[in-house]
Amino acid sequence: MAYYNDGKLLTRQDGAEYQMHLRPGQLAPVSGVYRCRACGKSVTSIKDRPLPPQHLAHHSHPAAIDWQLVVKSHLVGGG
Repeated sequence: MAYYNDGKLLTRQDGAEYQMHLRPGQLAPVSGVYRCRACGKSVTSIKDRPLPPQHLAHHSHPAAIDWQLVVKSHLVGGG
């Protein structure tokens, strides 16, 4: 689960990138916070870098890791 302190600092947005289910090691399509749909833990990943692997120590759930974007970040000039 991702946490936040001030909802006024977040903007709601729709987009196909939020609906994608990504495998461990797959390249992150955008920078942001990704949540494992199996165990609920979250990680921060950078665009075009691999998402964390299946053998992640935090993942004790029997189902496979299935990453989904929950908060997208943006960089000036890209990302």
